[in-house]
Amino acid sequence: MQADPNKLSRTTIVMHWLTGLSFMGVFIVGLIMAEMERGPDKSFLMGYHKSIGAIILAIALLRIIWRLKEGTLPSLGTSAPWQEKMAHAVHGILMLATLAMPISGIAMSAGGGRAVDIFGWEIISKGDKIEWLQELGSTVHHSAVNILIAVLVLHIIGAIKHHVIDKDRTITRMLGR
Repeated sequence: MQADPNKLSRTTIVMHWLTGLSFMGVFIVGLIMAEMERGPDKSFLMGYHKSIGAIILAIALLRIIWRLKEGTLPSLGTSAPWQEKMAHAVHGILMLATLAMPISGIAMSAGGGRAVDIFGWEIISKGDKIEWLQELGSTVHHSAVNILIAVLVLHIIGAIKHHVIDKDRTITRMLGR
């Protein structure tokens, strides 16, 4: 745990923003792709989406290991206990999502018999179709979208609440100030 709760390590800050912004970016690309018809443009975006998703999985694993090493970040606010519990749940769901979404996407591709690559570097070779794995991956990957949008909105609203209503240093601390 940090000696000074008002200051976060540079690693914590970088991992938070790298994970969060890349996750939101790949999420937006996924929403755009869902509205597109099959074709070269969608295939291009799909390759980008899958590659960034796999990278997010690696970053998320490192971030979780770092969080376990560093411990839970202490709150700067004086929120009600139910709000603290809600904040912990939101953070937990978001961390779980950074694992579940890439893993389910990989399962969907591999289960569909397709190779899994990161910008052309093959990490799982093309193989036989495993229908149950593809269906499980697809169900998790597509069913979680609306839940994740709601949880992300709650996270952003919570950060704004800390800054505007509570007037604590939660946002500035996460910006490294």
